[in-house]
Amino acid sequence: MQLRVAAYGATVFVTAACALILEIVAGRLLAPYVGMSLYTWTAIIAVVLAGLSVGHWIGGFLAGPNVDAALGCRRVAAALVLSGASAASSLVLLRSLSGPVLRSGLDTISAITLLTGLVFFLPSLFVGVVSPILTKLAVDAAPGAHGRVIGRMYALGAVGSIAGTVLAGFIFISWVGSTGTVMAVAGAYFLLGLAYAVARPPRLTTLMIWAVGSAALAGALLAKGYQYQAHKSPCTVESPYFCIRIVDAAPDTGRAGAVMVLDHLGHGVNDREEPRLLFSPYIHFVDEMAKKRISAPDRTQAFFIGGGPYTLPRAWLKDYREPKLTVAELDPAVTDAAVDHMWLTLESGLEIVHRDARAVLQNLPAKPSLDIVFGDAFKDISIPAHLVTREFHQEIARRLKPEGFYIINVVESRERPLFLWALVDTLGVDFAAVEVWLEEDQLQAGGRVTYVVVAGQSATPFAVLEASRGMGRRWLRYELNRPDASPTILTDNFAPVDRLMAHLILDPELAEND
Repeated sequence: MQLRVAAYGATVFVTAACALILEIVAGRLLAPYVGMSLYTWTAIIAVVLAGLSVGHWIGGFLAGPNVDAALGCRRVAAALVLSGASAASSLVLLRSLSGPVLRSGLDTISAITLLTGLVFFLPSLFVGVVSPILTKLAVDAAPGAHGRVIGRMYALGAVGSIAGTVLAGFIFISWVGSTGTVMAVAGAYFLLGLAYAVARPPRLTTLMIWAVGSAALAGALLAKGYQYQAHKSPCTVESPYFCIRIVDAAPDTGRAGAVMVLDHLGHGVNDREEPRLLFSPYIHFVDEMAKKRISAPDRTQAFFIGGGPYTLPRAWLKDYREPKLTVAELDPAVTDAAVDHMWLTLESGLEIVHRDARAVLQNLPAKPSLDIVFGDAFKDISIPAHLVTREFHQEIARRLKPEGFYIINVVESRERPLFLWALVDTLGVDFAAVEVWLEEDQLQAGGRVTYVVVAGQSATPFAVLEASRGMGRRWLRYELNRPDASPTILTDNFAPVDRLMAHLILDPELAEND
């Protein structure tokens, strides 16, 4: 009897762990299609909790007073098999449904929520059925200890959730990958389902129906999985932080090059033969502005917030004789990918620190030593709030030379750039001159555009910047049309970045440019 109760508890522990593993890995699976943001995680958590809630309600209904151990185990076996099938099918559903859902015309939040629900609701629902039934069976098996048994089953479920979270975040995604993790979860469900089916086997006819149905379902999943390559990871490299993809740039550039894609967003193009050929307009702008404003560019001292494909450090290592470039890149796998696939060479003049940029900057001597600080850690509309606050700007200002400047790119709306206004307000507290620049081709554009913000203690002595090499580009200092409202100052205590950027994903016309 005690062994049976222990088995029930162990099953609750394992299924709770698997449910949380799938919840964590859902973020990684969705990232190549919709990116990672507060809205993505909100949708995932809401969908998984909704599925578990409905599953618990159904499980309670299936754990009626007349359900004995034999019937309860068979129902658990069925729920576990369906959990495994739906978990495995999530890979196929994601590949087959992502395109139609994201092209449906829905705003980004609705599209993310719908896609998440279609893919991950059922696995959570079916596994949610298990614990109420097993708790009822455990209570029946231990008369007189109902309170202790119920408390123990709840505790095992909670501890299993903790274990699943830790295993997914620290082990499975890094060592097995997201696709392999999903298949491991599906396999665990199937094995547990088989164990409960064997422990309390149904009648032969029912068993045959289940066997034929399971074989047909497995065959259909394998066929669809092969058709959509669902069991092959879309990532060139899968790190704890990103799905890193390296894409051939030749079809777009006509040259031998590569694009680094982090999750769903391209982060830069490197040309194999000519590092100084800069395809991204905002990268090109930083290069041209540095040449105009830095008095001794050959000895440029620069701090880069984010490395990505290391496009600009690679160009400056080629261009300048004695540069001192410090790059704070959070993810070592990004650096490895740049070395292995993007032709980055690790040489003198380049120091790479794999830590959060704010922590790295704060560890630098608080004295004027930097010519330029370049912020390139934003990922589309996903903005680390701690890198845009006044407190961070103060750390930058302390380390810039009198003629030095801070430069940062911002993807925002042309008509009502709420976050850009707040960023300019915040920078204006600690920098005497804050400028917004825009490529000339985007002046008449609608929707979302890429601004470049330049902040320093002295203004740029010109209002037009012409490209001196590479592609023929022209940038103009842009006058923001500001509303008459109190300035919004972003601080460590109050930085509502997601709210300020929400219009870019709530408005379908702005979201279409993702």
